[in-house]
Amino acid sequence: MKRTLLALATTFAATFSAALPASADPNFWQYEWPDTDFSQTTIKNWKEIMSGGPPKDGIPAVDDPQFLRQADEAGLEPRESVITVALEGQQARAYPLRYLMWHEIVNDRIGDVPVAVTFCPLCNSAIVFDRRTAAGELSFGVSGKLRNSDMVMYDRETQSWWQQALGTGIVGQLTDVKLVELPVWMESWAAFREAHPDGLVMAEPPYRRAYGMNPYQNYDSSQRPFLYSGENPPHGVPPLMRVVRVGDAAWTFDRLRAEKEISENGVTLTWVDEQSSALDTANIGGGKSVGAIRVRDGAGKDVAHDVMFAFAFHAFWPEGDWMVN
Repeated sequence: MKRTLLALATTFAATFSAALPASADPNFWQYEWPDTDFSQTTIKNWKEIMSGGPPKDGIPAVDDPQFLRQADEAGLEPRESVITVALEGQQARAYPLRYLMWHEIVNDRIGDVPVAVTFCPLCNSAIVFDRRTAAGELSFGVSGKLRNSDMVMYDRETQSWWQQALGTGIVGQLTDVKLVELPVWMESWAAFREAHPDGLVMAEPPYRRAYGMNPYQNYDSSQRPFLYSGENPPHGVPPLMRVVRVGDAAWTFDRLRAEKEISENGVTLTWVDEQSSALDTANIGGGKSVGAIRVRDGAGKDVAHDVMFAFAFHAFWPEGDWMVN
């Protein structure tokens, strides 16, 4: 029987943790990251940084994605999830989770906009950032580190570390720099094809990976997140309940499923479709149904948001607003 990536990472992480000194500190991490400036950081407790299993670039980011016309892609299943990026004046692009599951970051350019398409499977967090900063244009890789079970990215230009859920530098020269989050959403492949007949879809990357298979089987039915020792969310919200985060507020999928449309806090959230969970069954396209959500402002424009697990929202926004009723 093949072991899942999650099982392998759990074994690796347990071994790695046992080998850690009693108090991990920048001097420890400096051996692996000699070009990272650890004197600049927002991390107060270095024990928050853990190995997720693979080393730096052990999960390889994709840097030169290729695309097909959506009509020419026959390998995706109708219900499987894609990240839709539809920038003004550009053809819409679909980034299938079957690829992001194994790469977590895609460095792309859409027109004149350099973007980082990111997905953290352990938090279900799919965020697309503009790669331009005051320090210049950046490209990102996967550090192999986790904080509150969320991916820690790094930029290749300064070797600074970035928290994916926050889009903020947390260690290094670019500490406290904030990336601009773009208004994108997750939806089914069928919904993308219907909405964007002239759209493009990312082609399969040239790596040997089990694309279409979920290495984190049954993860979103777990009682506890992987490598997370923080508090559970308040209000009795299960840790792995999906929530929609807009700024520092979160709405649970339970509420959205019941009400279908919610208008408050200056935005309207709409349950528009069903897609398969990429973190359920072995086959990404065959997972249980979860909602596809759109978030728009009063003028009907798409709003940047994230669909993440409740524990991650609570970990990174401990004072955040829970829009539970």
